[in-house]
Amino acid sequence: MKELSPLEKAIEYIEDHLHEDIGLSDVSKAAGYSYYHMTRLFSCVLGESVGKYMNRRRLYEASKKLIYTNDRIIDVALESGFETPEAFSRAFKLMFHCSPTSYRKVGLDQVTLAKRKILPDDVCHIANNISHTPKICWIDEIRIMGIRGTTMLSDNKIPQLWAQFLSIYDKSFTPKRAGYEICETLQTTYTKDGDVSFSVMIGVSEENLYHVPEMFIEKKIAGGKYAVFTHQGTFANLFQSYQYIYGTWLASTKEELDDREDFQVYEHEVIAFGDPKNIVKIFIPIK
Repeated sequence: MKELSPLEKAIEYIEDHLHEDIGLSDVSKAAGYSYYHMTRLFSCVLGESVGKYMNRRRLYEASKKLIYTNDRIIDVALESGFETPEAFSRAFKLMFHCSPTSYRKVGLDQVTLAKRKILPDDVCHIANNISHTPKICWIDEIRIMGIRGTTMLSDNKIPQLWAQFLSIYDKSFTPKRAGYEICETLQTTYTKDGDVSFSVMIGVSEENLYHVPEMFIEKKIAGGKYAVFTHQGTFANLFQSYQYIYGTWLASTKEELDDREDFQVYEHEVIAFGDPKNIVKIFIPIK
């Protein structure tokens, strides 16, 4: 049986005692690390303190109860470790930008704003396969030609879209012919069961096409300021990278998201979806 790392032990302990009155000293003792080193470990790898992680996890679990149960808000608050409904409401508003009552009425599970459970594989990926501090850069507008499709968090259609794109445009990706994948956030919809459906554009820069296939459509990537992260390894872990960016980095950075769309750039040839040597640049629009 694989021995858990100190961080995995810490997270496992937190999840097992999520609704109990525990603190950093309890987590440190369970993981076998000093108070100081556990603080450093969490801040360096996950980008937030133990306390913030536990608070966000408790609020995420509370948000699911508000949507999927009829429990009274006061009971949800107390079960989530808050001493009063008022304290729960203040923390909830800070995270979800609305009151628990309003959130329940709307009936949408805002998973992208929450903090889901960190699993051992997530810890390994976050620690070793994504840049924790992004490169900040400015880019000019880019005109992309390619295809558009729809995917869901629960049913990832992006590999099929790439296969369709490559069947039309059969050139290998090189630094001169980077591939682009754009998440079209304005086309995002939430399903009743809490899933998310969104539109995706896949293509190449128009200047790198000798001719434009009839099936291709145009898309413009807005110029501006971006935070650029580097993802390495299988594309199956891209979701973990985005969870880190939006669930951890964004919560701790002074940068603010802009309304422009985020996108990915594939600068090297892609051999296989699960290739551990895959490298992807993730561009997050900021103000």
